[in-house]
Amino acid sequence: MFVTLPTQFSTFEQMALSQGAIARLLMACAMGGIVGMEREWRHKASGLRTNMLICMGAALFTMLSPVLAGDIGTNKGQVASNIVQGIGFLGAGLILHTRNRVLGLTSAATVWVVAAVGMACGAGLYLVAAISTLIVYVALKFMGLFESRSGWKHVPVLYEVRGTDEKMMFAGILAVLDRENLRLNLVGQEKLGEFVRVTFTVSASSARHKRLLAELIASKAGDKVVAFRDEEED
Repeated sequence: MFVTLPTQFSTFEQMALSQGAIARLLMACAMGGIVGMEREWRHKASGLRTNMLICMGAALFTMLSPVLAGDIGTNKGQVASNIVQGIGFLGAGLILHTRNRVLGLTSAATVWVVAAVGMACGAGLYLVAAISTLIVYVALKFMGLFESRSGWKHVPVLYEVRGTDEKMMFAGILAVLDRENLRLNLVGQEKLGEFVRVTFTVSASSARHKRLLAELIASKAGDKVVAFRDEEED
């Protein structure tokens, strides 16, 4: 027994429908690409290709949903509705839990909203998709900078103290952290001959980081003190 598809199209109908479909898919690729470039610039796991494919895939599933339902189907959005669940699993894979913090929440939220933009493109809502993409881009590009400068957001910074006297280095580091009411979160300790390198991380506001770095340098805890922004920060 053979089962036929619920809807069949002639070659002419397929060509006519493909013209509108191609425009929607290209729009989805463009919107996903805009968000993806920002993520790529920040060296995130969900970069340009990932966001483009997610946005285009969501648009394609949205267009296929009523087609697969056919003329007799009662739920035209059944396939499209499962996009949310599928993207949820994908976003969960971007979230990492470390010893003292959770990473990847912003990347997971970005993937989720990019899929929604793709669904808008698939539905032909170009203006809605464009405005949503603009809002997402502004939020990713400028809101983090605003939070950092306002002092609301605590950003993790990796400090590296280098010297030769290990005991004096730890004594100086602990003295500075005690004055700032901060706990030593040691990341690593390496010894190469007489040279010692102590690495630890601190999560605080930008103003507090500047003060902490100045105090570490002034305390002469080591021969050199340097600070690096955490690359894993969202």
